[in-house]
Amino acid sequence: MSEARIVMSPEHFAGLGSGQIAFVKSVRSEQIRQLFPDAPQLDPGQTFWALLDAAGAPLMVSDSREAVVMNARENDLEAVSLH
Repeated sequence: MSEARIVMSPEHFAGLGSGQIAFVKSVRSEQIRQLFPDAPQLDPGQTFWALLDAAGAPLMVSDSREAVVMNARENDLEAVSLH
């Protein structure tokens, strides 16, 4: 059996999909301030949708999944679901 070898640097791997892919993720109101530190305090137990870039950095949040998908499209990003 052959050994695995690194063919790509961690930096290069992290950049894959950058500017091309955005992740759509369901988030609870309790998680919003972790992603968006300047967000107002929200009542617990609410569900929102976050749009994250390929590296996981937050781009936007909405109470509408359709809104984050449309934002991705408007910015020429392919929206994919993150589970």
